[in-house]
Amino acid sequence: MRALGHGNAALPWLLSSQVTSLVLAEHGMKQESHSRQRWWRDENAVVQQQEQTTTIPAPIVASVSQYWEGNDGPWSSFAIQVGQRAQNVRVLPSTASTSTWIVYEEGCPADAPSNCADTRGGIFNPNNSLTWVPNSIFQLGLGENLDYNVFGDFGFDTVTLGWQGSGGPTVEHAVVAGIGDTTFSWLGVLGLNPRPTNFSTFPNNPQVSFVQALKNQNSIPSVSWAYTAGAQYRLDKVYGSLTLGGYDTSRFTKPAGTSENLTFPFYTDIARDLLVGIQSITTSNTTSSTSGTKLLSDGIFAFIDSTVPHLWLPESVCKAFESAFGLTWNSTAGLYMLNASQHSTLTALNPSITVTLSPQLPHSASENSVAITLPYSAFDLNISWPHAETSAYYFPLKRATNDTQYTLGRAFLQEAYLIADYERQNFSVWPCKWDSETTNANIIPILSVNSTAANPGSDNPSESTGGSRKGLSTGAIAGIAVGAAVGVILLALAAWFYIRRARSKGRASFELENTILHDPNALPDYHPEKGAGAEELDSCAKHELQAHNNKFGPLEAPDNVGKYEMEGDHTSNEADGRERRLGVVHELDAQEDAGLGPKITLEPPTAVTPGPGSTFPDTKMGARSR
Repeated sequence: MRALGHGNAALPWLLSSQVTSLVLAEHGMKQESHSRQRWWRDENAVVQQQEQTTTIPAPIVASVSQYWEGNDGPWSSFAIQVGQRAQNVRVLPSTASTSTWIVYEEGCPADAPSNCADTRGGIFNPNNSLTWVPNSIFQLGLGENLDYNVFGDFGFDTVTLGWQGSGGPTVEHAVVAGIGDTTFSWLGVLGLNPRPTNFSTFPNNPQVSFVQALKNQNSIPSVSWAYTAGAQYRLDKVYGSLTLGGYDTSRFTKPAGTSENLTFPFYTDIARDLLVGIQSITTSNTTSSTSGTKLLSDGIFAFIDSTVPHLWLPESVCKAFESAFGLTWNSTAGLYMLNASQHSTLTALNPSITVTLSPQLPHSASENSVAITLPYSAFDLNISWPHAETSAYYFPLKRATNDTQYTLGRAFLQEAYLIADYERQNFSVWPCKWDSETTNANIIPILSVNSTAANPGSDNPSESTGGSRKGLSTGAIAGIAVGAAVGVILLALAAWFYIRRARSKGRASFELENTILHDPNALPDYHPEKGAGAEELDSCAKHELQAHNNKFGPLEAPDNVGKYEMEGDHTSNEADGRERRLGVVHELDAQEDAGLGPKITLEPPTAVTPGPGSTFPDTKMGARSR
């Protein structure tokens, strides 16, 4: 039934409430809300019905676009619609972003390839949407630690998962940013981070994220998601998988010797919450040896972020990669570029690279670590315009200049399955499974900590959702919900017939007491700092963005602005490595918030001058030249 997992999970309740209300109105009965029971009573009989519990919606499986695209590798994108009238665009999930990004026409300048718009997943035109609400220009809030300084034209619009006509769930007034950047993110993104965003244009009014909105409207069972990027080189090209409110057991395996309940706690720095300890990195063979070689010996902590494709590792580790595989650093491109000979050598060598993760360093025991092994195919990627005039081979490894840049990007998630549970404040990482069952989805819901169906006292998603048991199919869950709704309606009708019969016998008029009618909007929400179910996400850490002081008028550019950039004259002077605990607000001003510690300072861009006939800055919203 479409009511489950597609934004209409409250529909059966609404129907039953409407039927009950009609019965009560016809017989002049009074409604009150005092307890969790419903009573129909007269002087001789009492009919009692326990209040129906809230229907638990099924997880949402996001629709893959069936495209492999990107200018830094073949990535499995997902289909969404933005606006009314809806415009189809293709995006990549971002495990770090709290908003949805879509590409503006400024992202395809005159010297871009002729197929630029299509390769960028489609262009969004806010002027063609009847529901677009403009906000202002802000920094995207991501990538500063990686030396990106990217701006977006923020606003609000309707966002729907899936292609038009697919019946996917819809979020009204979602936070959306139009981008023209050509270096940071080629496709738009679907933000998976459920924390709210504070805009300085809406003081003290945090804007709900896409994932949190789905939970608030009872479209998913909990504030959680699971994602793997997919792998074009595996089986018959296995697309990515994104499940909201649950996970897919067919896409990962739990290795022998690793605890089945292994989870990683969210890091206290909310900008790097998905932080893992990298215990070691090893390779099966090298260009000079057929034996295993260590590429990382001393453990480091790294942030998992699907927004970027690369692995950002210490320079010493990158040097070990260079020695093992004959890589050469291209300082101009800032990449490890490969010529045809190097590519042929590595393809024939076919080394595998194993990244071993653990929640703590040094790790305490082998069962508290998990190994993710990537074949060379996971690193065999191409880049194209504007990184290179024609398609070229590259190895997705980046030199990190400090520990705030240590990152495991999208290339890593080709072989890793990531499950994030924001209500229990933990996540897990498992190796992907590649067999005949990989594409036979088995979706398991992650129940909310507020759900009475969750196992009492469980702090683990796999425990609270029966991770070791076979989960209910979407159809089965839908059937249960439909059955519950029908039961409520039949009870209401039975009460109506009972009342008619009583009245026909001259009985006294009835009074309905102690009634609670279901309010689909009165759903319990998640509040981590007060414990399970205590308060809503928007009361904890927020991303606050400072507005540009000139919304849409002419902007003036500094002399050193690059061609595809909306340049600012300010770079953050704060260190990204500082500790930011839950409750610290991400703001875009330089002031300190007493008692909460330092804030992330994200400054607005300076003005730039539009070109002839342009209604948007001629220097595109994009990243600073590096």
